Amino acid sequence: MSTRTPIAGHPDLTEIRQRYEAAAETPTAQVAVGMTMLAGLFVALSPWITGFSAATPSLALNNLVIGLAAAVLALSFAAAYQHTHGIAWTCPVLGAWTVVSVFVMSGTALTATTVLSNVIGGAVLVLAGAGLMGSAMTSRSRNT
Repeated sequence: MSTRTPIAGHPDLTEIRQRYEAAAETPTAQVAVGMTMLAGLFVALSPWITGFSAATPSLALNNLVIGLAAAVLALSFAAAYQHTHGIAWTCPVLGAWTVVSVFVMSGTALTATTVLSNVIGGAVLVLAGAGLMGSAMTSRSRNT
């Protein structure tokens, strides 16, 4: 019978954690986390900021949920990027849904401010999420 090393003490695991900690400390990753947080909060509050919450309550609820989810993701990336880097792909998906949802859920109450707030908020989420994914990929390819 062979003796196995526990995974927690495996040298590769330690190296991977150090690599992702280094990736989280780069200015690109820090800016991406901050932009994800700000975009998430904007998307969550945009129905009340731009005034379309009464006209399209389903879109307002959608924006609140999507925005808060993005903000919570940003907090988790800031707190423990080495553990949460694998779900960075969700930010661009949330951003893309934010852009598409304004056309799917607003119905006849489509206004310029509603479209602009969702498109801008969604685009920032997509770009910030791509920056988060890019920092993880760059650190992975640099060290392999």
